[in-house]
Amino acid sequence: MDGTKRIVILGGGFAGVTAACRLERHFGRRAEVQVTIVDAENFSLFTPLLPEVPSGSLQAKHIVYPLRAALRRTAVRQAEVRHIDLDGRVVVAAHCAKCHEAPLPYDHLVLAFGGATNFFGLPGLAEYARTMKSLADATALHAHLIDKLEHAELEDDPAARRGLLTFVVAGGGFAGVETAAQVNDFVRAAGQFYPRIDPTAVRVVLVHSGPRVLPEVSEKLSAYALGQLGRRGVEVRLGTRVKGATADRVALSTGEELACHTLVWAAGVAPHPLLAALDLPKGAGGRVEVDACLRSVGRPEVWALGDCAAVPDLAREGVCPPTAQHALRQGKVVADNVAAALAGGDPTPFKYKPLGLMAGLGRRSAVAEVMGLRFSGFFAWWLWRTVYLMKLPGFERKVRVALDWTLDLFFARDIVYLRSLHTTGGAAAVPVNVPDPHPAESASAPR
Repeated sequence: MDGTKRIVILGGGFAGVTAACRLERHFGRRAEVQVTIVDAENFSLFTPLLPEVPSGSLQAKHIVYPLRAALRRTAVRQAEVRHIDLDGRVVVAAHCAKCHEAPLPYDHLVLAFGGATNFFGLPGLAEYARTMKSLADATALHAHLIDKLEHAELEDDPAARRGLLTFVVAGGGFAGVETAAQVNDFVRAAGQFYPRIDPTAVRVVLVHSGPRVLPEVSEKLSAYALGQLGRRGVEVRLGTRVKGATADRVALSTGEELACHTLVWAAGVAPHPLLAALDLPKGAGGRVEVDACLRSVGRPEVWALGDCAAVPDLAREGVCPPTAQHALRQGKVVADNVAAALAGGDPTPFKYKPLGLMAGLGRRSAVAEVMGLRFSGFFAWWLWRTVYLMKLPGFERKVRVALDWTLDLFFARDIVYLRSLHTTGGAAAVPVNVPDPHPAESASAPR
């Protein structure tokens, strides 16, 4: 052995990148400590702005940041993890199916996988539903929406046209509400370019199993969001679930079937499938059980955080929600604790109380709860954009997003149809079909 300590981070999302950046600050260019980050993509996605990609409000590449640009002293491996040998302390990964598998030995392993889409075993969803988990999902949905408008413009049968112009979004949490609002804005604004499409024929339907949308915010803000969506033409079906789907139908728990060629699934998140194969204690929802310091129970060299960890919530009861706010702070704590472990020190427990919550409702409107204060309407929308613009990594990306938003104020959104981005069938995310233990809760996946 050469005495080198190897830290391997699996996942290039908020949690993994934050941990890597923090470790760079701890160890700099010290040769005796090597940090490697592994992800299937070579970029980190700023997920809070993802719903604006399908609407054309933002260019897809403007909300991602290359890992190699963000991490100058960390080895970046764009590869898919094939196997994790916990006993041998080795991660096996490969760039693609045709590439050789490369072993990565580690002294400390940080599990920072993002979540996978959970279809709860509902018939047809894995084949026909679209998700909003990745940049590929968002860009494909944008092309899909334009394709349906183009198809409807040529369709003479009124019934067939209604099916083409009906867009269903399942899930009334942050992802579902923001996606439905952006889809609604886009398809209605784009209608000016399609003279044969009657604006009253366009339907955007938000299906939510709970009694109110955005259950994470106060009842007053939830009611405001519901009213805003309704005034802008979004049909909201509360207390309703999607029971199944075909290529041109969506079945609801009420017994109704909607003629529909577009179903966006934002109603369930499950841990990454790789976690199930690991011999680690699992906590809530199949996530890795960790102590308050984010260390796996029974494996002191394995750390877990973000969507794949059941992190005890010391600020409240239960476990921490899988939000971006928590992932960012957990990344810093994990890095500090790994550094402390290498130095023979004691780890620090993770404790965090969220600063607030924000959700965009499209058309210069949003809701926000910040440090106990509640806002809605234009000011909340301005606050929402300002906060996320500040948090977007990289000055160049900030400028590009600011320019996109400025152009969006003066020009119509682009309706160029890039056929290569239009994929048939469902989600790019890994589908996971497991029973739904809390059907009323699963419809919202806080960030």
